[in-house]
Amino acid sequence: MTERRETGRSRRKPSRTAGRDPKPRQSDVRKSEPASWDEGERIAKYLARAGVCSRRDAEKLIEAGKVVVNGQRLDSPAFKVTGRETILVDRQRVKPPQAARLWRYHKPSGLVTTNSDPEGRQTVFEQLPRSLPRVITVGRLDLTTEGLLLLTNDGELARALELPDTGLVRRYRARAHGKITQLHLDTLKQGIVVDGTQYAPISAILERQTGTNNWIQVELTEGKKREVRFALESLGLKVNRLIRTQYGDVELGDLPPGAVEEITPHDIRRFFGSLLPEGTDLPED
Repeated sequence: MTERRETGRSRRKPSRTAGRDPKPRQSDVRKSEPASWDEGERIAKYLARAGVCSRRDAEKLIEAGKVVVNGQRLDSPAFKVTGRETILVDRQRVKPPQAARLWRYHKPSGLVTTNSDPEGRQTVFEQLPRSLPRVITVGRLDLTTEGLLLLTNDGELARALELPDTGLVRRYRARAHGKITQLHLDTLKQGIVVDGTQYAPISAILERQTGTNNWIQVELTEGKKREVRFALESLGLKVNRLIRTQYGDVELGDLPPGAVEEITPHDIRRFFGSLLPEGTDLPED
């Protein structure tokens, strides 16, 4: 699931009637519909393009009654909008989608990749510069995983880049405790099953050993939850540090921890041109 962060928004006092809107009759909702069903796009896709959240999360927001169009609360993700409407999510007005932008961010260890955390832990969004627009992440990194995390203001772009079938390589450097040989690591190339979950072939190269600690370069294309940790633990290792160094053709390089750097439209096309959703609008170079 991808997450969102809102920046640069003024806080408005809720009206006395906020949160008490009656569920609209279907006839009332139709008043806000485009004149032609061929006009506009589904509200979930529109919210994703506006960087509010992913399409899937937009559908959950609609189901929860948190999306209002022209004063009417929606109950269907099939509802279409043109962008001329007044659209509110959680009582906050949604700005029209902007040209798609992409940033690379060096996530430090100890931050969760969620918009909020019930345990009170700090999130990546709380640490991002306030100058950034509303952004969501391309996939996630675990609490203690460091390194490259892509950010975008376009949910459709995020979805396109995080799907496993894109084949984009995710590269990590892992420090793991235990005894291991390259021959043993090569067994991951056949793919593995851990606790009933099938993982695609993984490339793991033993870079160096220091005592009982091993530095291992890991490459995979699926990016399932905790995949690197589970794969190495299946070989008897215990990962005690994990750094993502590359996502597709985007590299972490010498970007300092906590720093954010925008990827140019030229490089977005060069790195991900074939994966860009149809109609993606990029800023001018």
